[in-house]
Amino acid sequence: MRFVFLGAANPETARVIRAVERVDPEFKPYGFLDNDPKKQGTTFVGLPVFGGFECVPDLLEPDVRFVNLITGSMVTRFETSRELVRLGCRFGNLIHPSVDLTMTSLGVGNYIQGNAVIQAEVRIGDNSSISTFAIVAHESSIGNSVFVAHAVSISGLVSVGDGALIGTNATILPRITIGRWATVGAGALVTKDVPDYATVVGNPARVIRVSEPVYEHGRILQGEDG
Repeated sequence: MRFVFLGAANPETARVIRAVERVDPEFKPYGFLDNDPKKQGTTFVGLPVFGGFECVPDLLEPDVRFVNLITGSMVTRFETSRELVRLGCRFGNLIHPSVDLTMTSLGVGNYIQGNAVIQAEVRIGDNSSISTFAIVAHESSIGNSVFVAHAVSISGLVSVGDGALIGTNATILPRITIGRWATVGAGALVTKDVPDYATVVGNPARVIRVSEPVYEHGRILQGEDG
């Protein structure tokens, strides 16, 4: 299976790709898509940058899968993945082989870096990304188009809604719900539920703003936006 990655920006991707190559002979990194015209026609971590979305029709072969690596903005991640779906792309997962996914449920289009801990009965939707040394504890649920930054600790039975972004070193206590398109600031200690579209910071975390809704959900494979 050949893999095309969206977003030629973070060199850590190369280490994840090489780690997967060492254990999976069927995994073949193919190249990158990037809408930055300065990157098009160059190489990144030794792989070609084909270009932007205009190159997708030439890449739609039966054995090609796509993974979105964008994590700076969940709206951008959602919109670009949804555009890939519209263009006919099929998604795969890029998961470091050190990550134990026994007794878990995982969708497609996900990117999980090395040393992440995903405990038993965790459910992860589509188009989400979990960074290195993050912990997602037992029976928690990660929605669609979510980013969990490095060294985040998500306790057991937590629910993270679509489009949420959880910043570096944040801690979510057990049985908390993080709302859709919410943002948890770096280092925050979340002790109570976070509303949809809210941004929380601090210890204990407090709401500093609630944004106007842009999307109702973060699904890329079914449904329409509300």
